[in-house]
Amino acid sequence: MLNYTGLEGKNVLVIGLAKSGYEAAKLLTRLGANVVVNDGKDLTQDSHAKDLENIGVKVIGGEHPLSLLDNEPIIFKNPGIPYTVPILQEAQNRGLKILTEVELSYLVSEAPIIGVTGTNGKTTVTSLIGDIFQKSRLVGRMSGNIGYVASKVAQEVTKDDYLVTELSSFQLLGIEQYKPHIAIITNIYSAHLDYHETLDNYQNAKKQIYKNQDEHDYLICNYHQRHLIESESLKAKTLYFSTQQEVDGIYIKEGYIVFKGFRIIHTDDLVLPGEHNLENILAAVLAALLAGVPVNAIIASLTTFSGIEHRLQYIGTNKTNKYYNDSKATNTLATQFALNSFKQPIIWLCGGLDRGNGFDELIPYMENVRVMITFGETQEKFVKLGESQGKYVIKAIDIKDAVNKIQDIIEPNDVVLLSPACASWDQYNTFEERGQQFIDSFKAQLPSF
Repeated sequence: MLNYTGLEGKNVLVIGLAKSGYEAAKLLTRLGANVVVNDGKDLTQDSHAKDLENIGVKVIGGEHPLSLLDNEPIIFKNPGIPYTVPILQEAQNRGLKILTEVELSYLVSEAPIIGVTGTNGKTTVTSLIGDIFQKSRLVGRMSGNIGYVASKVAQEVTKDDYLVTELSSFQLLGIEQYKPHIAIITNIYSAHLDYHETLDNYQNAKKQIYKNQDEHDYLICNYHQRHLIESESLKAKTLYFSTQQEVDGIYIKEGYIVFKGFRIIHTDDLVLPGEHNLENILAAVLAALLAGVPVNAIIASLTTFSGIEHRLQYIGTNKTNKYYNDSKATNTLATQFALNSFKQPIIWLCGGLDRGNGFDELIPYMENVRVMITFGETQEKFVKLGESQGKYVIKAIDIKDAVNKIQDIIEPNDVVLLSPACASWDQYNTFEERGQQFIDSFKAQLPSF
């Protein structure tokens, strides 16, 4: 951890306790700041609040009194709190500095940072980079929006490591000096307009990731969205990824992932399915190469990395059949992505909570579906959908029963895909519980030796 002294003796107000606020307050105290924590919730029984009070932090809960601004504090706010709340509006009127906790991670990190943002794919890219590092002798610690508080992890890394941080637009709005050595923008589409109000505001928040980069840094972008940055005055070396053409960066050519003319791996050998994931893979591999990770570690990761848990997660192969757990697909859009990810025949497990909607919008994506096995409250809807498209449909009681019934009709090279297109609450407490039953049922079918 760097010996950062810039906050020593400064008045600091942390707004929003939660996990990131708790870690930020502890670090700020360690850095010598005068820290006050404020949350709109009642914190009298909060264990984290008690911990902070024990180290001398003043904690105020239940309201946001404007008097907290009277000593002109530097504010570190929870990323999810909108700038429209009165205390933040007043802070802006007074010209006070408003930052987010990731700024602290930069100030104290000895390790260079790989920062990952984008509308879609940032969690997959961050996780894959983390997995690639794990397959090597180098250290890359995951942090940020992926669930590990960046300012906490930043205290634990060394100058020989990398800090791999997933960054939301909310976090990026609150940076000042933050500068990743390698910045990745997976893509930018319209999102979070309830928070950012306009697409321009949202895009500008994402672009904060490279605002402090210099000629020693790298920016990795989607070539097919290059128009979003071409008008910018960029100091970092800009590299691209593309699944469709050769670019200055990394691309697919003749079925291979290629970097500087060097073939790394054939796409048929990748475990993670889908065109959208191919872009995620390219971005992650390019970042890993720039960070000096050996190619053999990258290949080892790409041939085993199963994706985010319950999100098109490869769980294993039985004989010639690969099984994928997409239990997190609780709506038709997510299932469209899943069905579109395979060229092989699919045995599709689907069904769940009935929210009153139909499923006809899945029809254009059902071409490779050979068999449907359906369960839950929407079972009859999926039976009707499958029969309308001439598919073989089997009714099952639940996930375990569905996996058992697969064994009678499965054929060589079929892909088995759980992508319910429905929430789980008719039969399971969570989509995680539903996905775990799928994993357990798959394992029960494996031959024992």
